[in-house]
Amino acid sequence: MSASQRSATATMTNITPLPFDLPAIARKKLTVDFNGGNQSSDAGMLLLRGAEKKTGVIARLTAAFRDRRDPTRIRHRLGEIIKARVFGICCGYEDGIDHNVLRHDPVLKMAVERCPETGAPLASQSTISRFENAPSKTDAARLARAGVDQFTARVTPAYRDIFDIDDTFDAAHGGQQLTFWNAHHDERGFAPMHVYHAGTGLPVATILRPAKTPGGREVRTVIKHLTKRIMKTKTWKKANIVWRGDSHYGRAEAMQWCDDNGHGYIFGFAGNSVLDGLVAKTADHLRFWHAWSETPKLRCYKALEYQAGSWSAPRRVIARIEASLRPDPTPENPQAMRQVIDVRYVVTSLDGDAERLYEGVYCQRGQAENLIKLHKAQLASDRTSCNSATANQIRLTLHSAAFWLMHTVRAQIPQNHALARCEFNTLRLRILKIAARVIEHGCRIRVHLPSSCVEKPLFRALALGLSPSGP
Repeated sequence: MSASQRSATATMTNITPLPFDLPAIARKKLTVDFNGGNQSSDAGMLLLRGAEKKTGVIARLTAAFRDRRDPTRIRHRLGEIIKARVFGICCGYEDGIDHNVLRHDPVLKMAVERCPETGAPLASQSTISRFENAPSKTDAARLARAGVDQFTARVTPAYRDIFDIDDTFDAAHGGQQLTFWNAHHDERGFAPMHVYHAGTGLPVATILRPAKTPGGREVRTVIKHLTKRIMKTKTWKKANIVWRGDSHYGRAEAMQWCDDNGHGYIFGFAGNSVLDGLVAKTADHLRFWHAWSETPKLRCYKALEYQAGSWSAPRRVIARIEASLRPDPTPENPQAMRQVIDVRYVVTSLDGDAERLYEGVYCQRGQAENLIKLHKAQLASDRTSCNSATANQIRLTLHSAAFWLMHTVRAQIPQNHALARCEFNTLRLRILKIAARVIEHGCRIRVHLPSSCVEKPLFRALALGLSPSGP
C-alpha cells in the first residue's frame, strides 16, 4: 500500500457522517448533523473533580498503592488511571471496557487534569485491566487500610459512634476465585462484608469474601482489626465505639473480644426454647391485652440476663414481643383472623431502656441496608467479574471511593433542596449527566452548559462550594 493510500485510509476512519433528515415537526424540516463541536454528556465530572480535591480519597489510595511500572515507559500515571476509573463509576460506566470510548471525553480529561483537546487520550480498557490485576494481596490490604484512614481523617468522633456491619450477595458468572455456592440464592457468588459509619453514612471498609455465613473467628478478626485501625488515629483513641449487626454477626468470639477491650455491641440473636420460656409469661399477658384491645398490633419489651452455652458469662438480652392479627380464612368465614405472637431478640452490652435500645438503636441498622444498595446497585459494585480475588477486592475499593465522591457531592446540596437526600441514581441523572460543549483556547478553557439545564443554580453552587479556593 502506498503512502497516499495509507493517508486516505486514515482520513476515512475519522470522517464526519453526513447530515440526515428526520420527520418534520410542525411542518418544519428536521435535519440532524454531527457538527456540534467537542461535547460531553457528563459535565458533572467537574463536580466529582471538586469532591476529590475536597476529600482527597483518590490521592490517599494512590499514595498507598505501590506502582511497580518503569517510570520511563509510563504514559498514564497511577493517579490518572484511578481518577478516570472512579469518575467513570460515578457516572454509570461500571466496566473498564467503557473507557475505550470514554478516554476521549473532554470533561473526563479535564477531571483528570488533562487539556480537553490538546491533552492525550486517557487509559484504555487494557491499561485499566492491567492496573486492576497487578496488585498483590499486600497491596489490596494496604488500599483497604487507606480507606479506613480516609474515614478517620475526615470524620470527627461523637459521643457514641455506631458501626454497622453486614454482607450482601454478589452473583458470579464464571470461575472467579473465592466464589462459593449459596443455597438460598441457588447460585455461586460472593458475600462482600460492608462496614458503614451510622452517623455519616460513609463507608469504612468493604471486604470480599465467599458467599457463606461468617463464622465467629472471621467476625472477630474483622471487628478487631478495624477497631484497632480506627483507634490508631489520635482523634479516635478515646472514641466510644459500638458495633451493630444482625444475628449473623452476634458471635460469641466477637462479643467476647468487645467485652475484653471495652467496646460496645448490639447484635440480633436467633433465640431458642430457653429464651422463649423466659418470656412466655410476658407473652401471655400481651396476648390477653391484645385480645381485649381494638388495635391491630401491640408490642412490649423485656430485658433479661441470659447465658448461652458458648458464652463465658451472662449477657443482656432484650426481647421484643409483638401480638398481631393475621388473615386465617375458612370456607365458613373468609374474613377470619387469628392472633399470632412474634418474638425477636437482641444481645447487647449497652445500658438503657429496652424499648429505646431495640427501636431507637438496633432497628436503625436498616439504614445500612440502604447504603449497601447504593454501593451495590447504584454504583454497580457487584461487577466483581475478574478471575483473581485480589483484583475483585481492588474493584470494591474503587467503588467505595466512588461512594465517597457521590456522598460528598450530595452532602454539599442545601438541606432544603429536593435533592438533598436523593439516591445516587437521581443525583447522577439530575446533576452529573449534563451535556457540555468544551472549547480550548490558548490560555483558557470554556465549558458551555445547556441554557435549558434544569439545575443551573444548584450546579453553580455545587461547583463553587466544592472548589477549594474558588474559581
